[in-house]
Formats: sequence, structure tokens, C-alpha cells
Amino acid sequence: MMPEPLTLVCPSAGPRLRDVIETALCDLPVRNAQGDLRGARILFALDAGSAGMDEPTLRLLRRLRSEPGCLEGSVCGFVVDGETELYTKALAQDMALAANLAGAALPGKPLVEGTGSLYNQHILAARRGMSWEETYRARTRELGERLLVFSPKRVGRPKLLVLHASESGRSSTLWMGRELSRRLSGCCSIAEISLRNGTIHDCRGCSYSACLHFARSGSCFYGGAISETVLPAIRECDAMLFLCPNYNDAVGANFTALFNRLTSLLLQCDLSEKQLYSVIVSGYSGGDLVARQLLGAMCLNKTVSLPPRFCLLETANDLPTAQALPGIAGRLDAFAAAMQRSLCQPAGNSSEISPNE
Repeated sequence: MMPEPLTLVCPSAGPRLRDVIETALCDLPVRNAQGDLRGARILFALDAGSAGMDEPTLRLLRRLRSEPGCLEGSVCGFVVDGETELYTKALAQDMALAANLAGAALPGKPLVEGTGSLYNQHILAARRGMSWEETYRARTRELGERLLVFSPKRVGRPKLLVLHASESGRSSTLWMGRELSRRLSGCCSIAEISLRNGTIHDCRGCSYSACLHFARSGSCFYGGAISETVLPAIRECDAMLFLCPNYNDAVGANFTALFNRLTSLLLQCDLSEKQLYSVIVSGYSGGDLVARQLLGAMCLNKTVSLPPRFCLLETANDLPTAQALPGIAGRLDAFAAAMQRSLCQPAGNSSEISPNE
């Protein structure tokens, strides 16, 4: 059987992006996008130019945002090229979130970006003994190869780690997370950890060699709750559920510290088979900004994969409002059911989720 080809979506491209794509993918099975993209293995080749997004790229982004399900069952990755040092990451995050909410799964680290100078390639280039340009092309090819074979891991009874930094009895985000846990208790082994427990130190920016030294002993310079409790729990889990209230259009400080401290864990083990889910509750607006931050930190950067529609986005300013949101029970049921489908091996004796009563 012929392998399923890689579908190339390229709304516009400058000379360097065209050269990178043609060279990197020259002997892989590739077809240009035509019509229905559902169920496809898609590489988005995007040109940020000097201003971030041209009209063809904006039309593509608006299509993904306005056609729910247009990427249902697909797997996506992104190559983003720019003329300056700006806008490549912002364009990637915008497009990745839109693709994910349109039904696409994202493997860990699904982005290769080329800034104007390609300076962002210099560390990997030095490790590989390649030029910056050669590294850019090699990483693009490797991304294409990973997209062709990516399949999310499913297990019989997955270990789900629920992380939060909220106060029980007051937090609408924590209430929704525990409602999901209740629904999933029949099919998942669930552990909940509060990032409020203990002192959470942010990363101090150790050198690579210092970070590697502590990582080899399963630790970190700062130690504390993250090293002793959180990182071992992440290592052992199959999936994570991050409960993230919107604080000034961003995740809270404890989650930011966790993002920064994850480097030591990445030096110890591969996180690409783990999946990330999230509940994001905003008091007024801006949940998509928090989702982009989570996606950027954990998937584009830290290599965790994203299932389709990885986040439940809600707006409520307090717990009573959240509990009274029209249709909230049904949305929690649907999100829990989607988690089960993504995480659990199909089996005749598998436990069903516990519906809302």
C-alpha cells in the first residue's frame, strides 16, 4: 500500500521558503492541497514576510477559524519563514491554534521557523556540524517525515495528571477540571497536584551544562516542589490537564515557572508521546491568548502533543456564574468524551465516562 502523501498548504511563498520546501521534501510523497483537508497529513508552509501576514495567509487563517471541522482527523505541522527576526512565532501560534480548534492534532514540536537571519538555527547547526541553511532544510525534512508517521499514543487505562494553582471552593476553572475528572474516573487513573503547594521557584537560566548536570540526577538547581513532585508526576503520566484561569491575558505565574523549569525534564526523557489538555476560563475575554501561550510553550517548544481541540474555553467571572453557564454540563460531557477517545485504546470492556447527573 502506498503511504498517505503529505499535503502541502502554501498560501504564498518568497524565494527562500520555496527553495526550502522544494529541497527538503524532494523525495517525500507530497501533493498540493486541493479541496477537502479532513483526514490529511498537512504541512503548512507560511511566509511571514516583513509584516507578519499577507492577504492569502489571512484568508487561510479566517477559513480555519470560521469552518469548524474543516481539518477533522488531520495531523498538522508548520514551516514559517520570515524576512526579519519578528512575527514568525506569532504567525505560527495563530495558525496552530486555529488548526487545532478546526479538528487537527499536532505532534510535539510541529514548528520549524526561519527568521530573517536564520540565527535561530545556530545552536542546532553547531551541534550537527551544519550551516544554518542546511539545518533549516534538514529540520523541515524531519518534520515532514514525522508528520507522515505520527499517531497519538493510546493506552488501556491512561494516567491523567491534573495541574492547577487555584483555590478550591472559589475557582470556576478548578470546578470544571474536577467535573471532568469525575466524568473520566471510570477510564483514567487521575492524580491532581496543586502548584500552590510549596514554594515555586522560576528558572534562573543555568547554562546548558549545569542544567544537564542536575537533570542527570533527576533534579534541578532549585529543587523544591517542582523537582520533587511535579516533574516526576509529568514523567509518569500519559496526559496532562492544565487548569488555567486567565490572569491578565496570560497563564498564572506558577504555570510560567513550570514552563521554564521543564527543560531539565526534557533533558531526561521524551515528552512527545504525552498529550496536553486544558480548561481556560476568562473573567471577561482573551481565552484564546492563554490558549496560544499554552500551545506555544508546551507543544511548539516543549514537545508535548496536542489532541484535536485541546482546550475547553469558557467565560465566567465567578464560580456561580460558571456553574450556571447555559449548556456547560453538555460541553463538559463532550470534552470528557473527546479526551477518552483520544487517550484510551478502544476495547469492548472499556469503561464509559460518567455523564452529568
